[in-house]
Amino acid sequence: MDSLEKPLGGAEFAPKNTYLNTSACGLLPRRAIEAVVLLAEETAAGRPGGAGDFEIVNEARAGYARLVGVAPERVAVGSSVAVHCGMIAQSLPAGSEVLFPEGDFSSVITPFTIRGDLKTRFVPLERLAESIGPDTALVAFSAVQSADGRTADFAAIRAAAAAHGARTLLDATQSAGWLPLRAGEWDYTVAGGYKFLLCPRGASFLTVTEEAQDSLLAIHANWVTGEELWVNSYGPVRELAASARRFDEPVAFLSYHGAARSLALLEEIGIDRIEAHVKGLAARFRAGLVALGHAPVTDESAVVAVPGLGDREDALREGDVLLSVRAGNLRASFHLYNTAADVDRALEVLAG
Repeated sequence: MDSLEKPLGGAEFAPKNTYLNTSACGLLPRRAIEAVVLLAEETAAGRPGGAGDFEIVNEARAGYARLVGVAPERVAVGSSVAVHCGMIAQSLPAGSEVLFPEGDFSSVITPFTIRGDLKTRFVPLERLAESIGPDTALVAFSAVQSADGRTADFAAIRAAAAAHGARTLLDATQSAGWLPLRAGEWDYTVAGGYKFLLCPRGASFLTVTEEAQDSLLAIHANWVTGEELWVNSYGPVRELAASARRFDEPVAFLSYHGAARSLALLEEIGIDRIEAHVKGLAARFRAGLVALGHAPVTDESAVVAVPGLGDREDALREGDVLLSVRAGNLRASFHLYNTAADVDRALEVLAG
């Protein structure tokens, strides 16, 4: 097992403070920065191939596919979780019931509630599986809750959804990059790339099973979603891609040139290795909080929430420790570039 005293990723990262805020935004590795700068400079000089390289976009698609255990043909690229969820929401028949955990992230929920003709139901996270019923068309939830770091009971939710014929939508934004994900076990998964996947903002990923693809409307179909890339620039797209690429958004090339390099780094290090590292750091932080008389949310997540300590964010920032406050909780989130020294520094400042 790797020592918690050393970061993973080596010289790829050089934070200037104690950065425990990946749940808000991940640090960019050096290789991703170099890729973005190179493309920007080439574009400024007059790049022969236009604004970016579709082959590099497909490198990112394939890299993400390997990280989550599906074929690249099952991955669509886009700009945000909200856009992916909006496509799924607009594909549901009127009157469909959609089940959510209470307090889940708004970008997962709002695309469904905004329609006005869907039945939306909210239950506590720990009761999500048992609340799936014969009328549930879709259960949508985050693998790790943004507000407090709690993880869902994946096996129970999958089993209950299968028993009642409900489709599943898993948001992996707070988990992809540190928690192993088998995306093929869910009808849909979505993940914003700019957190634990360490990508520039503007890269996000949607996975769709072949069966679920049949009922998903490509509501933002465009020239890049055709089966043949360069024959659909004018007039209607003749034939949509047979794969999940039919759900692609027009590409933000700067984001994806960086994303390809970030995802390659995660693959080189290994998600299992990252998981062990961040869970070890989070456990150290929870134990330290308890020793100081605080009561963090109990879980084995890389995201640690402490109710009642939201007012300490400014003091921590003054101590050069960056965290977030969400739903009144002080929230720390650990990733591969963090070490035991980061944990101890945060505890030192909290001890006052």
